Amino acid sequence: MKLYTSKRAPNPRRVRWVMAEKNITDVEIIEIDIMSGDHKTPEYRSKVGVPHVPALELDDGTTISESVAIGRYLESMYPEPNLFGHDAREQAIIEMWTRRCEFYLANPLMLNVRHSHPALAALEGVQVAEVAEYNRVWAERFMRTLDRQLADHAFIAGDRFTIADIVATIGLDFARLVKVRPPEDLVALNRWYETCRARPAASAGA
Repeated sequence: MKLYTSKRAPNPRRVRWVMAEKNITDVEIIEIDIMSGDHKTPEYRSKVGVPHVPALELDDGTTISESVAIGRYLESMYPEPNLFGHDAREQAIIEMWTRRCEFYLANPLMLNVRHSHPALAALEGVQVAEVAEYNRVWAERFMRTLDRQLADHAFIAGDRFTIADIVATIGLDFARLVKVRPPEDLVALNRWYETCRARPAASAGA
């Protein structure tokens, strides 16, 4: 298998973190320079279908994009340690929190960075300050939801580390590029955040 990735983008790091947690070492890593537009070339788009990273090319030529979908595939091939749920109930709870963390935290924070960091102007084309601020506010609102959840749980989807924690942590890490951090009064969220960042696999591709 081949993983098309970029150290400049947050979503590919989700896959590299999953691989590190599972000690997956038999996947060829191919770095894509998104600043040079490697992800927009006809060759890449014909393989992946969209100008996005990451993408996982299987041995039969099938290509899977979208970081969580790739994570699910890798979990089916390398089931331990489990990151997506053991049974239907746990899988649904983890999926619920993963989607919440993606929609209400990671994506807004990414938009905040893309519309406010000077180095990303070349990728974004037109940066809109109002878009950056709107998404920062919405992300911080969801941080308070997470703080309430984490007051009673060690991790977002329960009492063990899962893909939901990976998605949320990487979103918060990316926001550090523009000095956006969880408010200090969110004690549970900050405790969880430092716990996740301290995991050995957290440095994968960072």
